[in-house]
Amino acid sequence: MSDDRYRFSFEGVAEQYERARPPYADAAVEWVAERLGIGPGSRVLDLAAGTGKLTRQVLALGAEVVAVEPGDEMRGVLARVVPGIEARFGVAEEIPLPPGSVDAVTVGQAFHWFRQQEAFAEMHRVLRPGGGFGLLWNRWDDTDPLLAAVDELLQAHRAPAAGAPSWRDCYDVTLFGPPEERSFHQRRTMSADALVEWAGSTSGVVTAAPGDQTRIEQEIRRLAHGHDGTVSIRTDVVSAFRLS
Repeated sequence: MSDDRYRFSFEGVAEQYERARPPYADAAVEWVAERLGIGPGSRVLDLAAGTGKLTRQVLALGAEVVAVEPGDEMRGVLARVVPGIEARFGVAEEIPLPPGSVDAVTVGQAFHWFRQQEAFAEMHRVLRPGGGFGLLWNRWDDTDPLLAAVDELLQAHRAPAAGAPSWRDCYDVTLFGPPEERSFHQRRTMSADALVEWAGSTSGVVTAAPGDQTRIEQEIRRLAHGHDGTVSIRTDVVSAFRLS
């Protein structure tokens, strides 16, 4: 996990984050929902919910959702764009819910920021027997030439979390069963302006020096010049069930 300078860097760009970040591939969310039984009658914790990108996709399945987010600015946007959502302040290492109170936990684009062993223990605590989790990440798809080039450009500005231990290194087989992994792809229309905003909402760019931010924007615009307007975004998913 990186230091809080990166972990909470999104607080300064909450509105941009909401504008710029794409939703998760519908097929990825549907796979998690089918696997975990998310739908009408289920209660789901969307942990580190941010501005509610994943929250609203889970709500659309008919589930009851409680969104937990530590950032005041991010949570404020969430409350505005998802009216009526139950949104609470809280962190993954100390979830503000009682034991056995949810059927599933979802985490979008955030698990790498957690103290992961503590987060796994807390997720286990709040899940009901038979419940499970789904961790989702949108990636710069390396099979898409433009996004691969943008990803390479951003490598020099990656936050320390990019080199932190992966969830596999912290996975507790006494708490959860064997994890399943899937990758899904979606094609989306994305202009050069949208690519610049997406890159600008990442922690490494948010915390970069102003001169570096300008150079990144200029290079993304150069890379995007003449592209056909659509990109392929990969959504990676990890899911597992709580052990009793």
